[in-house]
Amino acid sequence: MFDGNFRASVDRAVKPIGAGLRRTGLSPDHLTVMGLLVAVGAAVSIGAGHLRVGLVLVVLAALPDLFDGALAKASNTSSQRGAFFDSVIDRVTDAFLFGGVAWHFASTESAHMAMLPFAILGVSSTISYQRAKAESLGLDAKGGLMERAERIILFCLGLLIPPLLIPILWVMLALTVVTAIQRFVKVWKQADVAPVTRAKIEMRQHRRQSRKVVRTERRRTRISRLSGQVRGDRDRQTQ
Repeated sequence: MFDGNFRASVDRAVKPIGAGLRRTGLSPDHLTVMGLLVAVGAAVSIGAGHLRVGLVLVVLAALPDLFDGALAKASNTSSQRGAFFDSVIDRVTDAFLFGGVAWHFASTESAHMAMLPFAILGVSSTISYQRAKAESLGLDAKGGLMERAERIILFCLGLLIPPLLIPILWVMLALTVVTAIQRFVKVWKQADVAPVTRAKIEMRQHRRQSRKVVRTERRRTRISRLSGQVRGDRDRQTQ
């Protein structure tokens, strides 16, 4: 939802920052690694029960993830490798953050409650896989009520107001499940005849048509030759 409605506005807002970062000599990968390291610190703080400190670190970890794309565009270094690296690090970051919450719940709540953040992480991974698999098939799986940006926002709200952390995580889990269902339905409808499959079908049909044309031309050539031979025999007989 965030990507669809606000991504373009955010990209325009951070564009000057990307131009400034280019002069520092940093690369987008440097920012991505910096964000991961700060996220690890956030996870440790949350696991130790320092939720407000964890909140500050989560926000700081989100900034490099916000600016690395702007830096890549400003320095003209956008690449598939960079996009792949950034996406993988996002998943690793999520694992650390929700793992920190699980550790905190195991220490302060119960072992059963520690499963709540892991459930969110599991469904979130399913959402990410749906998009990756759909795009590999030439389909679109973006959108939904609870994408990564929305999860981070709710996560930060829970850290800001600790008594609401557990209710917020339950809401996050419910909306994440809804998002997974939304994406599944969206891809399922598109995949009635997927573009990749359709392209293969069209290619096969084109090949079959080409073979038919070739066979037809060969028949015509044979008929022409036979007709020519018959006319030649008749002419010789007449002479």
